[in-house]
Amino acid sequence: MNNTIENLKWRYATKKFDASKKISKENLEELLEGVQLSASSYGLQPYQIFVVENPEVREKLKAAAWNQTQLTEASQVIVFANHKKLDEAYVDNYIKNVAETRDLKVEDLQGMADMIKNSTLQFSDAEQNEWAQKQAYLALGFLLNTAAHLKIDVCPMEGFSAEEFDNILGLEEKGLHTAVIACVGYRSKEDKTQHAAKVRKSKEDLFKFI
Repeated sequence: MNNTIENLKWRYATKKFDASKKISKENLEELLEGVQLSASSYGLQPYQIFVVENPEVREKLKAAAWNQTQLTEASQVIVFANHKKLDEAYVDNYIKNVAETRDLKVEDLQGMADMIKNSTLQFSDAEQNEWAQKQAYLALGFLLNTAAHLKIDVCPMEGFSAEEFDNILGLEEKGLHTAVIACVGYRSKEDKTQHAAKVRKSKEDLFKFI
């Protein structure tokens, strides 16, 4: 069977990590590169990703996540924080990056810049925050897939106080808001959920061809 499918069958939302096992520097770099390559609307990546390793900070985050042990047992905690509101400067910096990466002139990308500004910057604050959160979830998906390929375990989590995370990490002053988090590392032998059969809708129920 295709290795991609086998890897996806192998992965599960890890409930208990082996705190003695840490992700190597090389594997962590590859994991984060997979996240960096995530798809996003217009390629804007309207989020910042924090890799939390500091034990003291993680203890505080654990308390803000109803004392779930994954926060301190995992090798790292990955926090996906979306920009609550973009501005013209953000788009201009993106266009500059496109120009430099593709060896183009910024002025030749004016049409692209105007299109982005006339769409995303016209959202209300609430709409822009929701849109940016969705982009962060796309990045989470890339994390899950890359981790499965590397045989790194992940527990994606929404069970936390986003406001408390924002305070602990100082995100409010950066114009950021915690969208979703993921703990990464290696499963503990004591985690019984790893042996549970994966439950999903049947292909007939899930997929409809029109």
